[in-house]
Amino acid sequence: MAFRDRDRNDRRVGGSGGGGGGVRGGGVSSGSRYGNRDSGPRYGSNTGGFGGNSFKNRQPGDRLRKPRWDMSNLSALRKNFYQPHPNVLSRNTHGAEAYRSSKEITVKGTTIPAPNVFFEDGGFPDYVLTELRRQGFNEPTAIQAQGWPIALSGRDMVGIAQTGSGKTLAYILPAIVHINNQPRLNRGDGPIALVLAPTRELAQQIQQVAADFGVSSQVRNTCIFGGAPKGPQARDLERGVEICIATPGRLIDFLERGTTNLRRCTYLVLDEADRMLDMGFEPQIRKIIEQIRPDRQTLMWSATWPKEVRNLAEEFLIDYIQINVGSLQLAANHNILQIVDVCDEYEKENKLMKLLEEISNEPENKTIIFVETKRKVDDITRSINRHGWHAIGIHGDKSQQERDHVLNQFRNSRSAILVATDVAARGLDVEDVKFVINLDYPSNSEDYVHRIGRTGRSQRTGTAYAFFTPGNAHKAIDLIQVLEEAKQVVNPKLYDLSRNPGVYKRGRFGGRSGAGSGSRGNSSRGGASRGIGSRGSGGRDSGDRGRFDRNSSGGGGDRGKWSGNSSSGMSSGGYNNKPYASSNYAGGNAGTGSYNQNGNSYGNSGSSSSSYTQRNGY
Repeated sequence: MAFRDRDRNDRRVGGSGGGGGGVRGGGVSSGSRYGNRDSGPRYGSNTGGFGGNSFKNRQPGDRLRKPRWDMSNLSALRKNFYQPHPNVLSRNTHGAEAYRSSKEITVKGTTIPAPNVFFEDGGFPDYVLTELRRQGFNEPTAIQAQGWPIALSGRDMVGIAQTGSGKTLAYILPAIVHINNQPRLNRGDGPIALVLAPTRELAQQIQQVAADFGVSSQVRNTCIFGGAPKGPQARDLERGVEICIATPGRLIDFLERGTTNLRRCTYLVLDEADRMLDMGFEPQIRKIIEQIRPDRQTLMWSATWPKEVRNLAEEFLIDYIQINVGSLQLAANHNILQIVDVCDEYEKENKLMKLLEEISNEPENKTIIFVETKRKVDDITRSINRHGWHAIGIHGDKSQQERDHVLNQFRNSRSAILVATDVAARGLDVEDVKFVINLDYPSNSEDYVHRIGRTGRSQRTGTAYAFFTPGNAHKAIDLIQVLEEAKQVVNPKLYDLSRNPGVYKRGRFGGRSGAGSGSRGNSSRGGASRGIGSRGSGGRDSGDRGRFDRNSSGGGGDRGKWSGNSSSGMSSGGYNNKPYASSNYAGGNAGTGSYNQNGNSYGNSGSSSSSYTQRNGY
């Protein structure tokens, strides 16, 4: 066929059709082989073929239509199943307030029921109480004691409590009671209770709790999340389950495909709501909530109470009660000892290995190390293994099978060291984690609090280390507030960084404090000048190296830089006395508040004021 004939045919076949029309044309004009590319979408118009809305630009849940809810046609919904125990009724208001005060519970709202001090106070069925006793629970945690009567009463609520405080059981048990009082599912019905979680690890943990307490009453559940085959998850949904635990993205997929629906959903839980909003799930959450009847019961759980979570609660919760356990400010678990080392980036890996050597001598030494990137997870894991320990890594690029295998290895103590990105920072519940190390400080203090919350769970104690570099200086003020709120001793260098973010940085023209100029002149190594217009009196050698010089007040030679007795930095037994030297960040005399890791004296028995001694290699 001649070229001109082929071109003529292309124009004749083209037109207003989409992907199949013409040569990729949508509204092709004559005289152009490919049509007028500016006249419409490149791959066709919105009316045919691939359509104008490419997959890449499609918003989550675009194919979901918002139902028009006619409340007069909806079946009656019963939500209040709370039968207070006589012990609760016999307690006066003063007794309830005394309990709340002792547990640091604050409540906000109208007609708030009294807390359940004992499991029997909640009016739970016998099969629930039997399972609680079988699992060894003695009494409710604070969030459970106040949360259960509110949830069982059918009220919307917001629960704010630190990680590891028992929030999962606080909404699963009322969910089971709610389900057992609803009509049974028919073929094609979706779940009655929906729990949304930010990560697959957290979703799987919630499923385990639901399975433990739902088996006796034949409450079925499933867990749907990305990164796993859709087939088994779809079959669970099609067979029918009363509880669906889901990550928002995968649930949207199934709703769009018609695999399930939320017409029967009357009990909605948003777990780790702050984390879901941080991860950008707000559009998906809104689309999902649109599919649920408006008179549902909604429970929102969070470890922090930022403005975004408040706005979501105001929009979707009706006459809700807010429970807060502990401070409304960002607060870390007070059972965790927090140690912060201010150091340079290049020092961190060596310090980590020395720290792990000390930790390995402890009887309980299960450790999570948090780093910033997926590549660094793999690098640090290999480095630790080369040093003779057994470490495993987890991050978002690993398949679901790999992640499950890694978590099982860690839970069963086959490997005592887990290196992770923030994928493991929230919701991961491994009860016997004793140490958390922030090798890379996170992007904000909320994530720091969640990371260290992997230890000190269920009233246990733990230790958290953080390596804080001058590059993190803009986060110093927030970290200081977290440490002071938890009554921890604050490294004096953190105060320096908060007041002067560049105090420990190497300047381009000056020393670490950047005050000099030119080359290394006066007071440079041993006092020999390398030129006029040197880095001078404020340069690296005179202003900073003197911190490590023997009997130096700010200047002097280089040879003694690792020695003690410096008046402006680490002192008392520098880096040359023991394999794991004692670094004492002292701040005066005759005071309290010392750290001494080898001697286990983390309390207030030191001889120097606010001293910060760590015999752990840094």
